[in-house]
Amino acid sequence: MTQTSLLQYEAPWPVHALDWCKSTAPGHQSRPRSAFRLGIASFSEDYRNRIAIVGLQDERVLVEDDYTDYPDFVTLVEANHGYPATNLQWQPASAGGYAWTGKAPSAELLATTGDALRVWEYFGDAPLTSSAYVGRPPTGGGHRLTLKTAVSGQSKVQNQSTGAPLTSFSWNEKAPSLVVTSSIDTTCTVWNIDTSTAITQLIAHDREVYDVAWLPGSTDIFVSVGADGSLRAFDLRSLEHSTILYETPAPKGAPPPSSASSRLPTSPLLRIAFNPADSNYMSTFHMDGSDVQILDMRSPGQPVIELRGHRAQVNAMGWSATETPLLATAGDDCQVLLWDLAGYTQTATSPRTAGSRLNSPRPDVKKRVVTDPVMAYSATSEITNIAWSPQIPGMAMHTGHSTAPGEWLAIASGKSIKALKV
Repeated sequence: MTQTSLLQYEAPWPVHALDWCKSTAPGHQSRPRSAFRLGIASFSEDYRNRIAIVGLQDERVLVEDDYTDYPDFVTLVEANHGYPATNLQWQPASAGGYAWTGKAPSAELLATTGDALRVWEYFGDAPLTSSAYVGRPPTGGGHRLTLKTAVSGQSKVQNQSTGAPLTSFSWNEKAPSLVVTSSIDTTCTVWNIDTSTAITQLIAHDREVYDVAWLPGSTDIFVSVGADGSLRAFDLRSLEHSTILYETPAPKGAPPPSSASSRLPTSPLLRIAFNPADSNYMSTFHMDGSDVQILDMRSPGQPVIELRGHRAQVNAMGWSATETPLLATAGDDCQVLLWDLAGYTQTATSPRTAGSRLNSPRPDVKKRVVTDPVMAYSATSEITNIAWSPQIPGMAMHTGHSTAPGEWLAIASGKSIKALKV
C-alpha cells in the first residue's frame, strides 16, 4: 500500500495567510482526518476577503495514490473577513487544556489580524448525537466558524480613535490567552484574548512593525522586526528599554544622511521566527532580499549564518517542530528550500532559560554562509506562504490501512495549496 506524499487543494481565490492545525479536534484524537486541517485566508484588494478551513475529503487519500475520485482537500467552512488577513493562526496545542472563561469545550480557536485582531470559534466534526424522535435526522456534525471577539487598540501615535492596521501577531504557547500584535503605527500590543483587554502597548520601532514573535517558553520576552531595519527584543518585566539585537547594514551606494540626526536608510526586515528546538536562534529576511539571516541571541549584532539559495525575493519561512528542526524558506523564484542547520548551530553549554534576562553579546562568532539546502521543491508560480504541520503520529484508518508518521509542509502559490510529506 503506497503512502501518499502530496495532497492538493484549489482555493476559489488567491491564498495569502495559511496555517496548519496544531492539534487534533476535540474528541477526534485518533482520526487522521482531524490532524489534516488548514486555515487559509484570501488576498484581494477590497473588503470582500474570506477565511476558510479546509480538510480531507476522505482519509483514503492518505494511502491510495489512485484515489482520485475527489480532490484531496475540501472546504469545510468559510467566513467573511472584510480586509485581507495579514496573518492567520490556529490556537496553540496548549490551548486545549487551558481554562478559558468564555469558550465552549468543543470549540477550537483561530485568530487573524488585519484592521483588528479577531478571535474565531470553530466547531468542527462534532460527534453525531442521535435524535430521540423516529425519523428525525441526527443533529450535529456541521462545521461552524463564528467571530468570537474583535479588538483594535487605541493608537498611541496617531490621534485617530481606532487602532492602525495590524501586520502580524504571535500566540503565546505557554499562556494561550496572551497574543502580541504588531502594527504599522510603530507599536506592539499584548492582549489577553480571554478577557478581550489590552495588557500593554508600547512604541516598538521608529517605523512600521512588520512581525513579532514570543520567545519560546516565555510569557515575558518577545521580539519584533520592522521597516526601520532593526530586530528588537522586549521584556514585559522591564519595558523602559528594549534590546536591539540586529540592525541591517545600510544599502550599498546609499546617500549619506542629510543631517546628523537622521538615520541612514536601511532595508526593512519582514519576518522573524525562532528555532523551536533552540530558542537562541532566530531567522529573518529583508524586504526584496533573497538571503535569509540566522541570528544568535547570545551574539547579537550580526548574523551567525546566512542562507543563500534563492534567486528572487524570499516571501515566507518556517521552522519544523522536530527535535532537529528544518528551516523552510520560499519565495518568488517558485522554490521551497529546506535547510538543515544542525551542523552549523552550537547548543550553549549554559542554555539561556526563558526566565532569564537577555544575555550580553559574544563578539567572537564569525558568520557562516550556507548555500546547499537539503531539499528543494519547485512550484509552478511564486510562493506566497508556507506552513508546517506538527509531527503527525501514525494513525489507523477505518479501512484497516495505517498512515506513516511524519511532518507535512503546506505551500501556497496563487490559488493552489500543495501539502508535501517531508
